[in-house]
Amino acid sequence: MAERLKRSGLVGELSAEFAGTMVLILFGCGVVAQVVAGGGLTTPPGGLGNHDSIAWAWGIGVTLGVYVAARMSGAHINPAVTLALAAFKGFPWSKVAPYALAQTAGAFVGALIVRWNYTEALGKFDPGHTIKSQGVFSTLPANGNTNLPVHEWGAFRDQVIGTAILLMLVLAVTDLLNNPPGANLAPFIVGLIVVGIGMAWGTDAGYAINPARDFGPRLASFITGYGTAWRDQYDNLYFWVPIVGPLVGGLIGAFLYKFFVGRFLPTAEPEPPGRVPAPEGKD
Repeated sequence: MAERLKRSGLVGELSAEFAGTMVLILFGCGVVAQVVAGGGLTTPPGGLGNHDSIAWAWGIGVTLGVYVAARMSGAHINPAVTLALAAFKGFPWSKVAPYALAQTAGAFVGALIVRWNYTEALGKFDPGHTIKSQGVFSTLPANGNTNLPVHEWGAFRDQVIGTAILLMLVLAVTDLLNNPPGANLAPFIVGLIVVGIGMAWGTDAGYAINPARDFGPRLASFITGYGTAWRDQYDNLYFWVPIVGPLVGGLIGAFLYKFFVGRFLPTAEPEPPGRVPAPEGKD
């Protein structure tokens, strides 16, 4: 019975990770489809949003995805988060691969829904389903802009830095020994972190900062007609960058938080005398 309950518990966690990541992608890829494809068809072009609306919708997607999954799984919704928590916070290593698979599957299904719903807009805006609208689903160096000479290794650097920032801040606002947000506001703050990263670190590589967020939609776009899905605007094999970069960056960010802050925080042991009021009836 105990083993069956254990298996059932893991199934529930994976289901929550799937659902939370799917919600993230419904808002994230959805807003990019609206701005790029829908907005590209307005007169004048650009009438359905801009970079800021994209950054805000991705942050809202993170917040809502975390609220969906938090009780069951802790709402990692990002393999880079799962890996960092296993390396530095005691999350079971045996769950890392299942969580990553569930997150990627949720991102894949979310992207398929966006692809289906925006069929007409994508077909009209980019009939050949090329790099022109590939960024709706997956990231590209310099967001596909050839005027900015960022290639694979520049984008890799960007993903390492951006995900390091993400994990350092996520650990800071979720560490109960630190000063975490009260009133169940941590998901909201994590969403604001993603908004900030999007607004400050979105130029060089589109701030994937999440292997599942990029690979799941990339696969969904590939099987629905985007033959360019695995490559960038220079026809270089690119899909590995937003997978490996965030995994490396997440470990670095978690290490930095532990090194600079976490190891100096008080433990959960009782405070020494004089730090808290003595119980009534005692000197």
